[in-house]
Amino acid sequence: MRKTASNKPTLGQLLITSKTAIIIEIILLFTLAYLVLHLLTPLAKDNPVQKQAVMWITNVVMLLTVWVGLKIRGHGLKDFGFNLSFISWRQTGKVILQSIIVLIITLAAFILGSIIMANITGIPEGADLSQYDYMKDNFGLFLLTLVGVWIVSSFGEEIIYRAFLINRFTQLGLTGKSGQIAAVTLSSVIFGFVHFSWGPMGIAQTTFMGLALGFSYIYLEKRLIVLILAHAYMDTTLMIQMYLSSQ
Repeated sequence: MRKTASNKPTLGQLLITSKTAIIIEIILLFTLAYLVLHLLTPLAKDNPVQKQAVMWITNVVMLLTVWVGLKIRGHGLKDFGFNLSFISWRQTGKVILQSIIVLIITLAAFILGSIIMANITGIPEGADLSQYDYMKDNFGLFLLTLVGVWIVSSFGEEIIYRAFLINRFTQLGLTGKSGQIAAVTLSSVIFGFVHFSWGPMGIAQTTFMGLALGFSYIYLEKRLIVLILAHAYMDTTLMIQMYLSSQ
């Protein structure tokens, strides 16, 4: 008796076509992040460097989860719009110029979030960035943190909270202009609440920052490297500010 080929869809096909599978993937991503934080945070105790390391490890786990999902689909980071193959200096210069423009827009959104939160609460209190106090007067830790932030935040957060979430929400049916607005807004709110340790002001600031980066991602037709560079400029400025704050 001849065996017939199975018509059962593969996991990769399900992750492309099944909304249920996509929802499970998103839930799995943040469940793994929660478990890593829950397991490793007690080990860090009150050591600020170890606490920062826990956050980095969590983001790396999330990045690996996103990467595995792409591989199962038969896709790569190019499907998210991450492409470093610049053909000419002119194109490279265009990307840098675009990243500076996105930086300005993102800074304006960041400040707008501060103003709105200050008006809501009546307390113009800044974001709580005390977790970076360990860098003050320590150039070695400053450099280490800066490199880590470039990899984990500037690159990692754009992959996770812009490319992954916006694309997955779009696959769930959030298409067209209204759908794109909803996808960017939802991803930005998640991005904001991920920064809960920064306090209410920090959540508002990063939510508006996410909105600016998310809409830039859509407008630039998923040219992710532009967002990564803009995010890196912001992170570098923040780290330098934290390092110099005690001097």
